[in-house]
Amino acid sequence: MPSALFSPLTLRGTTFAHRVWMAPMCQYSAAADGPDAGAPNDWHVQHYGARAAGGAALVIVEATAVVPEGRITPFDLGIWDEAQVPAHRRVVDLLHAQGVAAGLQLAHAGRKASTDAPWNGGGPVGADAGGWPVVGPSAVPFSDGSPTPSALTTDEIADVVEAFAAAARRAVAAGYDVVEVHAAHGYLLHQFCSPDSNVRDDAYGGSFENRTRLVREVTSAVRAVVPEDMPVLVRVSATDWVEPAGWTGDDTVRLARDLAPLGVDMVHVSTGGNLPRAAIPGGPGYQVPYAARVRAEAGVPTIAVGAITDPAQAEQVVADGSADAVALARPLLVDPFWPHRAARALGVDLPLPRQYARAGSLL
Repeated sequence: MPSALFSPLTLRGTTFAHRVWMAPMCQYSAAADGPDAGAPNDWHVQHYGARAAGGAALVIVEATAVVPEGRITPFDLGIWDEAQVPAHRRVVDLLHAQGVAAGLQLAHAGRKASTDAPWNGGGPVGADAGGWPVVGPSAVPFSDGSPTPSALTTDEIADVVEAFAAAARRAVAAGYDVVEVHAAHGYLLHQFCSPDSNVRDDAYGGSFENRTRLVREVTSAVRAVVPEDMPVLVRVSATDWVEPAGWTGDDTVRLARDLAPLGVDMVHVSTGGNLPRAAIPGGPGYQVPYAARVRAEAGVPTIAVGAITDPAQAEQVVADGSADAVALARPLLVDPFWPHRAARALGVDLPLPRQYARAGSLL
C-alpha cells in the first residue's frame, strides 16, 4: 500500500513533497540588541539547514516576534524591521536549495514576554537586564512571580493587528512559502481567547465572539497582505486542560469554523500553555484527538503535533484521517534525519542529499 504520510499535499499554490513537517521550536539564539537584534544568524542557518537536509518537507521557523516587546526572551527571532529581512532570506534560500518549503510563525508573547532563556531559568527579565514591560488582554499575570501586564487599549490592539500584517509582508519579501499565525501556548492571541486571562468587558472580552475577535482580525489582516496562492496557517491550543472552564475543545472547533472563511488553509493543533499548573496527561499522540475533532467537525485541514515519535504512529495519524500532516518538534532536535528513517521504515524511497547518499545503508 502507498504511504499516506509520504504522499504529496497541495495548499493553494504550494505543494509539499510529503506530510512530515518540522514544528516551530524557539532557539533563543538571536542577538538581543544592536544592529542584528532579532535576526537569524549562523546558528539558525545550520539548524534549519540540517533539518532540510534531513528530509522534512516543510520547515516552520520558530516563533518570530512581530514587535520587539512581543519576544518571549530578548534572544528571540524577530521580523519587526526591514533590516531583518535579508537574514531571513538567507535561511529561506538554504531551505529552498534542498527542495524544502519554508514557513514562518508570526508571534507576540503578550504577558509571557520578557523572560530569560530556559537554560537560564526562564524567569522574568527586568529592565536592568534588557527586559521590558509586558502587555496582555487584561491585568492578569501568568503566574505567581510573573509581572502584571498592562491591559492593551483598543488603539494598541489595532497596532498589534497592523504589526502582524507588516510582519507578514516582510515574510513574503524574505521568500517564505507559508506563514503561520501563532495563537497557541498562552501567548497573546491565546490570552485573548481564554477567559482565564481575558477579563475585559469591551468588544475584545466577555463573549466567545469578543474574545476571539483579535485572532480573527489578525488572521484577516495577514491574509489580506500575502499573495492569494500563499497558504496561511493558524496554530491553536485546543484546550487549557481545565475543562469545562477555560478554553476548551468545543471552543477550538468553533474558532476553526470561524477562521476558515477568512482564508485559513490549515489549523496546527497543539494544547496548553496559558495556565502554569494545568494537569496535562501527556502520552503518545495525546493531542491528536483534538486535531481529529477540528478536521471532522470544522471541515478544516489540520496538522497534528505532540509526542508523535514512531513512523507507524505518524503514518496512522494521516492514514486514518486524524490530520492531514504531522509536525515533529523534539524528535527532529535529536534526529534531523527522522523523515528519512521513517520513509525507510515505511518502504518509501526518500532520496538522501547526494552528499550523504553513501550513508543510506545506515538508516
